[in-house]
Amino acid sequence: MALAAAPLAGARPKQIPVGLEMYSVRAALQKDLTGTVTAVAKMGYQVVEFYAPYYQWSAQQAKEVRSLMDGLGVQCRSTHNDAQNFGAGRLPKAIELNQILGARYIVMATANASTPDAWKGVAATLTSAASDVKPHGLRVGYHNHQAEFTKPADGGPLPMQVLAANTPKDVMLQLDVGTCVQMGYDPVRWIRENPGRIRVLHLKDWGAGSGPDRGYRTLFGEGDCPWSKIFAAAESAGGAEYYLIEQEGSRYPELETAERCLAAYKKLRASA
Repeated sequence: MALAAAPLAGARPKQIPVGLEMYSVRAALQKDLTGTVTAVAKMGYQVVEFYAPYYQWSAQQAKEVRSLMDGLGVQCRSTHNDAQNFGAGRLPKAIELNQILGARYIVMATANASTPDAWKGVAATLTSAASDVKPHGLRVGYHNHQAEFTKPADGGPLPMQVLAANTPKDVMLQLDVGTCVQMGYDPVRWIRENPGRIRVLHLKDWGAGSGPDRGYRTLFGEGDCPWSKIFAAAESAGGAEYYLIEQEGSRYPELETAERCLAAYKKLRASA
């Protein structure tokens, strides 16, 4: 398949909605869900992605969260899920909650697999779930961590390559940029190798070094990720629909960290 042409030099960046993976403000969210979602929306985030604990909500709780988001003008377009939520006994609830929230994607947030056959098993689970959720207007996705970009000892394909090769094109490959960079794989290359499938990206930076503000504590834009090249590839080849800033921690409180990362994102995009 031919890749779309890269944006022309000097072209304005696409208006891609930017959101927050709510794991970034997990302590605040646990204490005050309503206040935290409200604060995130007032910062200027357009999208939120709830992570695993959302699955414990009742349908009524999900409706209350949806009403809150509607009032704030913010959307939940995807959720992060434990792998077990894709089993036959748990997937129906995930479907129900995601429909209430207005999500498009039910994302599997990594899996415990250690062999090529095990990764093929994960791919089979995703493929089956993709078929199950489609009649409900939903799609499934997969979110990488370090393991998926770890080279096998036998020199075979990366686990992430196994997943991509053994799932249909409508299974979204949600790229966690920071872990990809940490493991030494070029995120731009990965996006171009999988055109149309990188529809959501976690904008998590990563900085080499052992300082207190390095690793995953590096604020967005202060690490080693080549963001301008990543955005160009995501929007020309990857099929990016929206971005999600994710921060595992920093020298600042959670909400201030989220606000600083959004400001850095807007500054970088404005200068593109």
